[in-house]
Amino acid sequence: MAREFLKDNVRLRTDFSKTDQNRGIPPPPLQKSVPENALIVNLSKEYMPEFDLSKAIAQRRSRRSFNKEPLSLDELSFLLWSTQGIRKVLDRGHAFRTVPSAGCRHAFETYLAVFNVKGLEKGIYRYLPLTHQLLFISQKDDLESKISIATFGQEFSGKSAVTVIWTAIPYRMEWRYGEASYKVIALDAGHVCQNLYLACEAIGCGTCAIAAYNQELMDSLLEVDGEDEFTVYVAPVGKTNL
Repeated sequence: MAREFLKDNVRLRTDFSKTDQNRGIPPPPLQKSVPENALIVNLSKEYMPEFDLSKAIAQRRSRRSFNKEPLSLDELSFLLWSTQGIRKVLDRGHAFRTVPSAGCRHAFETYLAVFNVKGLEKGIYRYLPLTHQLLFISQKDDLESKISIATFGQEFSGKSAVTVIWTAIPYRMEWRYGEASYKVIALDAGHVCQNLYLACEAIGCGTCAIAAYNQELMDSLLEVDGEDEFTVYVAPVGKTNL
C-alpha cells in the first residue's frame, strides 16, 4: 500500500541491529569526492542580508515568473549556505548544517543549472559544503531547453537565473536507518526547500519547488548514475518584480 510509506510502521519492522552503523562500519563521507584538477569556484559567507523573518514567512509563495536581472555570486552563496551550509563538522560522516536531518545524516547533494549568475559561466555545477565552493561539472548546449524538457515542459525552470537540483544518496541514510530511511529522506527534502523559499524572499528572489520531472533525463544532465544517486527535487530561482 502506497500510504504505508507515510506511516511509521516500517521503522517498527526494521531490525536496526543489522544496519551498517550497528555493524561498526564507518559512515559514508559528508560529500562526494572532488576530481583532481577540477575547476573550483570560491564562495563567500560574508554576504548575510538582514531581513524580517516574519515578513519573509508572510510573503513566501511559489513564484514562476522571473525578470532578467542576474544573481550575484554573493547572493547565490547565501542561498547555498542557507539550504545546505555546514555549521560544524562532527566527524567523517556527521555535521551540523543550516537545516535539520534525521540522525544528522543529510542525504543530499546540491547541483545547479546556472543560466544568469554574475561571475559564473553557464553550466552545471555541484555545491561543496565542506569548503563552501562550487565544482564545475559540465557545459551543455541549449541548457535552458534541456532543463525545461526534463521538467515536462515547465518552461520557467529554464528561464530562471539558476535552477537548484537536489539529488539523494540513499546510503547516507540507509547506513543508520536501513529500510526506514526513505520516509525521512522525503521529509528532509522539505526542510531544505523551505529554507530556500525563505532565503529567496530575503534577497528579492522567488522560487517554485518542482517534483514533476523526467528522472532519466534529469539524472543524465547531472551525470549521476540514477541508482546510488538520483534527482529528488528541483527549484528554479530568479529575481522577481514583486
